Amino acid sequence: MPRSTRGVVKTRKHKKVLKKARGHVGAGSRRYRVAIQVLMHAGENATRDRRTKKRDFRGLWITRISAACRARGLTYSRFMAALNEAGVQLNRKMLSEVAIADPAAFDKIYAIARDKAPSYAKAAVIR
Repeated sequence: MPRSTRGVVKTRKHKKVLKKARGHVGAGSRRYRVAIQVLMHAGENATRDRRTKKRDFRGLWITRISAACRARGLTYSRFMAALNEAGVQLNRKMLSEVAIADPAAFDKIYAIARDKAPSYAKAAVIR
């Protein structure tokens, strides 16, 4: 009985891996063995960064809200405390979008927070 080879199966497997590895630098996109390693590392990085992305975006939203609040004379932490006190239930993502896209609407939200801010925070308000 003749020996069976894996010619077609092996070729398909290699093609599948090399297709996924397109766009990587150097041998990572051309050599099968290196491509496997590149894909393993890419998968690890993708898994880690899916979690990191959420943290990064929250930090970006907080920075944007903080800048908008400071321009109006109140710190971020006092603004958020006053919003909670007023019962405004807008998340940070929406607050940052409003601060960028519609400053007039953010002024109204800010006015609500300024009215509910504690007395020590009101003394720090410029306007």
